[in-house]
Amino acid sequence: MHTLSKVPETEIRERIARFQSMLQEKETDGALITQNIDLYYLTGTMQNGVLYVPQKGEPCFYVKKSVTRAEFETVLPVQPLGRLRELGGKIESAFGPVKRLGLEWDVLPYGLAQRYIRLFSGAEPVDISFDLRLQRAVKSEYELRQMRQAASHVKEIVESLPRLIREGKTELELSAEIEYTLRLKGSIGLFRMRGYNQELCLGMVASGAAAATPTYFDGPAGGLGTQLASPQGASAKPIKANEPILVDIATTVEGYLIDQTRLAVIGDLDDDLKQAYKVAVSIIREAEEMGKPGVSWKSLYLRSLEMAKEAGLAEHFMGFGPDQAKFLGHGVGLEMDELPVLARGFDQPLQEGMVIAIEPKFTFPGRGVVGIENTYLVTKNGLESLTTAPEDIIRIPE
Repeated sequence: MHTLSKVPETEIRERIARFQSMLQEKETDGALITQNIDLYYLTGTMQNGVLYVPQKGEPCFYVKKSVTRAEFETVLPVQPLGRLRELGGKIESAFGPVKRLGLEWDVLPYGLAQRYIRLFSGAEPVDISFDLRLQRAVKSEYELRQMRQAASHVKEIVESLPRLIREGKTELELSAEIEYTLRLKGSIGLFRMRGYNQELCLGMVASGAAAATPTYFDGPAGGLGTQLASPQGASAKPIKANEPILVDIATTVEGYLIDQTRLAVIGDLDDDLKQAYKVAVSIIREAEEMGKPGVSWKSLYLRSLEMAKEAGLAEHFMGFGPDQAKFLGHGVGLEMDELPVLARGFDQPLQEGMVIAIEPKFTFPGRGVVGIENTYLVTKNGLESLTTAPEDIIRIPE
């Protein structure tokens, strides 16, 4: 079989051990993992199946398709799934009675969850989704290597923008050139999201008023898009001089995402837009200072609100009017919307090893979006930027 890079066995074993420690703390007999990304995280393969992780001992991956490929790609035991209604009996025969069953409540459809619960007579369902997401939020050295490589790819894109951007080129043409380059570097072209009904393409490559067009996507910039069936991102609008060009892009290496935004202009921006960009940079600098282990997730967001208000830009911060996004940053990894979330209501502390995309932006209806975004690693001394592209506004002569 043709080989791709495998997730190291030590990586999978350590993840399973941490997950089982959580099951023991929650007094949960075992967990059924069914969501693609959680499966990949815990097995190292994306094959179609169900993973059972007991509180102690070796897990088993029950695979529908492809058993052959799963056996080749994962270090865990693999068995054919067979008839789903017989799965509970197989598991209890191998691992003992299941009285408390962990499930991913945040993503598992209700009907399917009921089917899984009925497989185990009298089993009490336990929500393990937040716990698993919190585990995934702390990245290993293996994961960080993939993300640093992805960051080098988006840096190359930023460095190429003066050559790619010209007046009259459409947003879609610019976006397609960026996507083409990243695909040739191995990006899977998928940017996975856990949030229900949330989808993402390359990111946000949009200019002027089109970038400020509101949409369903939970972010500070919308984008007109190319069709109503996907109303976000790049459109057929030609890029014009003296308007902000927002290049908010992601890419992947071995499934791991990096997220970065830079701002460009052909000619120059109005003074108030340049001032808003300076404020965005000052907010991200403040977040860098604050973002140390032990600091609550929400505190960085609340401080950004204060700074936007002090600058007289509160009504434009992270969107405009009723379409304002209510966060400053989000975790990234195998999914675009991982923990931590820098928003109200999240009192949890930052931990060393967490990775966060921080994106202060200001939306001006009819004119555009200005802002910046870096992806950071939380270290014991504070935030380390994984994205290293220059932060100055990219100025392209008319």
